[in-house]
Amino acid sequence: MKDARSGAGRIAVVTGGGRGIGRAVAEALSADGWVVVVCGRTAADLDATVAALPGDGLAVVADVADEVDVDRLFDTVEDRFGRVDLLFNNAGIAAPPVPIDELPVEAWDDLMAVNLRGSFLCARAAFGRMRRQDPSGGRIINNGSVSATTPRPFSAPYTASKHAITGLTKSLSLDGRGLGVACGQIDIGNAASEMVEQMAAGILQPDGTVRAEATMDLANVGAAVVHMASLPLDANVLSMTVMANDMPFVGRG
Repeated sequence: MKDARSGAGRIAVVTGGGRGIGRAVAEALSADGWVVVVCGRTAADLDATVAALPGDGLAVVADVADEVDVDRLFDTVEDRFGRVDLLFNNAGIAAPPVPIDELPVEAWDDLMAVNLRGSFLCARAAFGRMRRQDPSGGRIINNGSVSATTPRPFSAPYTASKHAITGLTKSLSLDGRGLGVACGQIDIGNAASEMVEQMAAGILQPDGTVRAEATMDLANVGAAVVHMASLPLDANVLSMTVMANDMPFVGRG
């Protein structure tokens, strides 16, 4: 496994970096010259991501829903590299697509622990280091979803969590003014990750039918995040939507 050492340039932290969108973004940032720290709960997946990076990387096993784990993650980054320049707040899970009255409360709690509490904990840890480090500043990019504004059937937990991410993004963007901390959100539609594989085979539509949906290559998400991350800190993409062009989103429902 490649092991990045101190003295490097721009330092990025990617949560949920072991697979899917997280791995694609880690690879794109690495190709753009960032040193990338990936975190997640499965060491083997993280090691595979780091091995695939064109540049230096570091894997840290951490559960974003655990405050102690999150603090340890960012302490590790700070100790190794001295600063945090970018957080891609990506870790997230889905819940069973069932009517809300059939959804176990535990499934709601599990999703909110990762998608919302985890995003808050990681943003909290990154924000504090960014405003106190020398030189100060940094950028947080939250992974939202097109579902943040346009839900699918039976998606109350996921949609609620992503709607909350929009509020978190706007609040952090406001609170970062004057501190050199920028915050934006990327809303992704039908990127071909494991979470959306079923869409190519068929997924429930608002009219009750089941139809296949177009997907797009994960590399497009990586390129979009690199663009957001590459801006100077006096500029910010507050909200970006990147989606499969032929998916049913505009006018959905």
